[in-house]
Amino acid sequence: MKMSVKTVVVLIAAALTVPVACGRDNPNLVPFDGVVFKSKTKAVDKKVSRADFTSTIYKATQSLDGAREAARYQGTIYCVTNYGTSDIAWTIGPDTEAGRLAIVDNNITFRGKCDP
Repeated sequence: MKMSVKTVVVLIAAALTVPVACGRDNPNLVPFDGVVFKSKTKAVDKKVSRADFTSTIYKATQSLDGAREAARYQGTIYCVTNYGTSDIAWTIGPDTEAGRLAIVDNNITFRGKCDP
């Protein structure tokens, strides 16, 4: 069976696209304790300051240890992106006692402040 050059190029392009589509090369899909957590990190009030932020980790009950590390990671990315520093003063953070963490619908919202 003879294939045209165009067919070969299309097949190679498709083969290279599959790993990206599956998230293997996506730096935002980092597993913590074997789980990839969906998360959302945002400023509490952009009009006042971007320094205060929340990071919500969804389906955190899959692994509380993993969710804590996912929050630490997301907070670090947020602060480095906005302030160029990884220093964070956590109000409710990855090292907060388990009894003080509010789990709502399997999600945990952490709160911190970038400390430039």
